[in-house]
This record gives sequence, structure tokens and C-alpha cells, in this order.
Amino acid sequence: MLDLERINTFRGTAHVLQGVSLTVNDAEAVCLVGRNGAGKTTTIESIMGLLPVRSGRITFQEREITQLPPHERARLGIGYAPEDAGIFPDLTVAENFLISQWLAGASGKSGSSSSSSEVQDRILAVFPEVRTFMQRRGLNLSGGQKKMVAIARAMALSPSILLLDEPFEGLAPVVVSRFIEAVKKIKAMGISLLIAASNLTTASRVADRLYAIDRGEIIFQGDPQSAFANEDVMKTIRG
Repeated sequence: MLDLERINTFRGTAHVLQGVSLTVNDAEAVCLVGRNGAGKTTTIESIMGLLPVRSGRITFQEREITQLPPHERARLGIGYAPEDAGIFPDLTVAENFLISQWLAGASGKSGSSSSSSEVQDRILAVFPEVRTFMQRRGLNLSGGQKKMVAIARAMALSPSILLLDEPFEGLAPVVVSRFIEAVKKIKAMGISLLIAASNLTTASRVADRLYAIDRGEIIFQGDPQSAFANEDVMKTIRG
């Protein structure tokens, strides 16, 4: 589904990602875990095209996308929910969803012709709570609601993969459990997921596989149980 081959990415003069490689397979949930500043968001933004990759290769469904602009990557079926949600504050929740539906319709990709009712049914199957605030402006949503809408808006794109940047961060434990349930439902729909997360315990509840990143380098890959058993990984992630 998605393959990164030794990508190097800079923020200004800072060499953040240093030869990062990772893979996400069909209908697989993969978590990228690490401390704040380890390179998780830079990895997600590099995949989405929001940061230029200095070297390396990004392949999505066997097509190289390293040089494609972000909107073209979205049209191919890469959904993205940023850490800050990125909700349009003056648009209603329903209007936020319509933007993704328009982008999917403009792509001409297979499966992008879903009707508004089909898209809404898919969203409500994962987040039925959204029904109660569809006409509320983004400005008036709580932090948890914004994260929910950001993920749902990405689903409105009819994606093959979702990139979720810190979807569980800053949420109460009961809300985290609700989001984990939602992620499992999304995966059951056949959608792959790459999730950036700071908390290894939370990540282990949803991940088929984990990658640990530190100072822009992948230091571990494997199943969650192996990560917990690796003292070096645990020490690095916990700081």
C-alpha cells in the first residue's frame, strides 16, 4: 500500500529525517511511535507532500509519488488528519466533509463516485456522534470533536489509507478508548492506517506493527509485544 525508502527530509537547515524506511500493507494498522520531536510529524508531512523530501522514494500502490503535490496525493486516496485537526473554522462540519467529497469526485479514481448519503453513512458508522453537530461551525467544536471531524473528513475522501497524526493526544482516557474503537472500525472497512503516536501503550492497542523513531531514524520495527520486551526501545521512547 505505502512504502518509504530511505527518505531524508529537512525543516529549514535541520536534517530531521535521516534515511527513514517503513511499509504499510493492505488493511493494516501501523503505528509510528516516539517522543515529541523524534520525527513523527515530519514523516507524516513528508508522505503527504507538505514537506519536500530531499532524497529517497515514496511509493503508494506501486506508483512513485515523491514529487507529487499534496492535493494530487489526496486524490490518489491518501487521507490525512493533522495533529491540530485543521478544521475550517467558519464552515460547518457538513461543509468540511463536502470539501473532501469534492476532491474525491474531481479525482476520477475508482470508488470516488460515492453519493453524499453513502459517504455520510460510512462516517456515521464510525462516528455516530457526528450526526448531532453536523451543522455546527468548526469554530464551535471541542478539541475531541475537532479530532473526530478531522478523521471523518479524511474518510469522506474515500481513501485507501489514512495518515493520523497524534489522534489520541490530549484526550481523556474514556475518549481515547472511543477513538481506538473507531480506528478498529476503519481498519475493518479495509482502509490501511499509519498513526503517529507518542504513547506506546495506546499505540499497542491498535497496531498490527510498530515502528519506533528517535532523532529522525527508525530504531525498531516489529509487533507491539517485541517493543515492550526491548529495553532500549522502552528507554528511548520514555526518555
